[in-house]
Amino acid sequence: MRIAVDAMGGDYAPQQAVLGCVLAAKEAQIATVLVGRSEEISRELEQYKDYPSDLITIKDAREVVEFTDHPAMAVRKKRDSSIVVANQLVKNGEAAAVISAGNTGASMTASLFILGRIPGISRPAIAIPLPTVKGVTVLLDAGANAENDPEDLVQFGMMGTIYASAVLGIDRAKVGLLSIGEEETKGNKLVLEAHQLLKASGLDFIGNVEGKDLLMGVADVVVCDGFVGNIILKFAEGMAAALFQKMKEALLKSPVTKLGALAGKPSLKKLKASFDYTEYGGAPLLGVKGVSMISHGRSDAKAFKNAIKAAANAVQQDIIGKIRSSLA
Repeated sequence: MRIAVDAMGGDYAPQQAVLGCVLAAKEAQIATVLVGRSEEISRELEQYKDYPSDLITIKDAREVVEFTDHPAMAVRKKRDSSIVVANQLVKNGEAAAVISAGNTGASMTASLFILGRIPGISRPAIAIPLPTVKGVTVLLDAGANAENDPEDLVQFGMMGTIYASAVLGIDRAKVGLLSIGEEETKGNKLVLEAHQLLKASGLDFIGNVEGKDLLMGVADVVVCDGFVGNIILKFAEGMAAALFQKMKEALLKSPVTKLGALAGKPSLKKLKASFDYTEYGGAPLLGVKGVSMISHGRSDAKAFKNAIKAAANAVQQDIIGKIRSSLA
């Protein structure tokens, strides 16, 4: 099994992508192929004299999809871009999964156009693992779609349940529907219709989940349309950053609070790590015919390493096959 990594995608390309592959090879013996401008990748690899060369290869791709590029146009016109070539490796069977921290829209478009949708899936979805007080909740869709039908949300619940079970080890995941109230009668037309379909779906549907309960871990999988999901994701990122910034300011305000901060430093580090996106590495684009992981644009080596591990786990657990079987 070899994982294709878009080495030219992300704010710190190709340095952090290369180091992430080196760490994944050393710590987990996972083989990767770095896709991008070979001379730049080779120059980075030369810094790590002891890296497992048998586990890391390079696939040359001359073009780069920029964050400012229009996703669909870039995928069509930049056929030799690292995002397109990495997805093509998966389609051709030369790689088992693809990871990119580049242009999110282009990553989704490339996987959708090149790998294609799993038969029966109407729309793919980005599944984000959100930290909660009880562990992790899978939120989907987190931005693959601006609009969805009620049937899409049922499929999101099914795919999220499979991912939660296979990768996160959550048996018989509880599925919630994000809404403005717990009552069955609350919500817009999409939510009201999706609620009825989810009740009859055979999933372990627990009903509506309000925004205030999302991070309390009341559900293992929470479904919503991609527009709302992406807002929730960005708000959660901003809230976590603001919270830790204010906490730091408060703890460094006086000698007494500084002393307390020093005593509680190990616990504070654990707390911060639980909200750190690099711990999860990336989010799977569920519903396409291949494992496609979408990572944060600011991904560092740790994030790439964990994304590679998550992708390898998804391949080993046969996520694609389980989604196909569930549809059948």
